[in-house]
Amino acid sequence: MDLTEQLTLFSDSPACNTAPQPAPMARAELTVTTTCPPALPSNARWREVKAAQQTIGYVLQRSRRKSIGLTVNDDGLQVTAPNWVTLSQIDTTVIEKASWILGKLRIRQARQQHQATAATLWQDGGTIPYLGTHIVLKLDGTQKTPLFLGTAFSPMHGDVLSLALPAAADRNRIRDSVHAWLQQQALAWFGDRLQHFLDATQLKIRRWRLSSAATRWGSCSSDGNIMLNWRLIHFEHAIIDYVIAHELAHLRHMNHSKEFWREVGLILPGFEPARNALRQHDPSSLPLI
Repeated sequence: MDLTEQLTLFSDSPACNTAPQPAPMARAELTVTTTCPPALPSNARWREVKAAQQTIGYVLQRSRRKSIGLTVNDDGLQVTAPNWVTLSQIDTTVIEKASWILGKLRIRQARQQHQATAATLWQDGGTIPYLGTHIVLKLDGTQKTPLFLGTAFSPMHGDVLSLALPAAADRNRIRDSVHAWLQQQALAWFGDRLQHFLDATQLKIRRWRLSSAATRWGSCSSDGNIMLNWRLIHFEHAIIDYVIAHELAHLRHMNHSKEFWREVGLILPGFEPARNALRQHDPSSLPLI
């Protein structure tokens, strides 16, 4: 059986009310904002709770389901609960799941911010993240191929990626050209780093390839196939090394046990800061990049 481990990337009136506030949890990394929608369904109401020193608002709807359901989408947190569950129990569930909720809300907020800046991203003078810094896009219709005016795998802030496109190129052409170049860089850099760790550990893989997964950064199957999300090329070297080490550790432990994390530490000592940094991101939070 082919097993795969993945690094990823849960009488009421419709008025806006605030529930009694329990003791706050640990402070969240980033502040997220939730606001009461201008219009609610007739069978819904808006509630707010305090958790992680932030206010989490949610739309509550009653249903015939047997358990409380939490969903985060572009409209925010939606909670569906059985009629017999009390408001206090629902609020407690939201508080207990605050870490997961806030993480998903941060992703949603980042996506909206990206959408707001999309119009200025894919144009002459636009900037994109590359290996932990930002590089500038330049259009040059006299070129035949893209040209990076810097050191390919040690970029400096403000280095220029000159694209073989006319000044009148539309955003889709610019985006596609940048994606193709980034994927070429990812293929070369990830391959070099993967070989580095394979040589150091004497581990063996069957093959590896790039992925465009929407929900995970990498995966490793039990028969030695590794996939690495090309969007990792946006991040600094340490994060890329961590994901590679993470997937290689799955060659020996197809789980996330203590032994697995010990193996990650043997492959990449001091990996924790990179892991914590990556946890602030999700592939689906970069839909326009």
